[in-house]
Amino acid sequence: MLQTEFPFTLPQGYIDSEGNLHREGMMRLATAYDEIEPLKDYKVQTNPGYLVIILLARVITKLGNLEQINTKVIENLFAADFAFLQDFYLRINQNGNSRLLVECPHCKGEFEVETASLGES
Repeated sequence: MLQTEFPFTLPQGYIDSEGNLHREGMMRLATAYDEIEPLKDYKVQTNPGYLVIILLARVITKLGNLEQINTKVIENLFAADFAFLQDFYLRINQNGNSRLLVECPHCKGEFEVETASLGES
């Protein structure tokens, strides 16, 4: 069965308006529509950098116990968390998983590691 949602843990965490910290989340694979639809948005047309904010708001399905993930949530992430999510998005959408092939520096053996929760401290 194809995995379409992937868990993650933010390095810092999102702090909501009540001071609650949200670190655990879920991101789904993006569709072609997810990547095309934001191009119609005025904010993206005037600032192409805003595309990733809309895109992440569309594909993050859970973040802590927030009821809704929208562009305001993404805009208020710490820079480290924003960079983490951009990287995570690319990894799961290019590879179809959140694993990386790594090499042991001692024995030179190759193996896969799950990176979905690398944001943990």
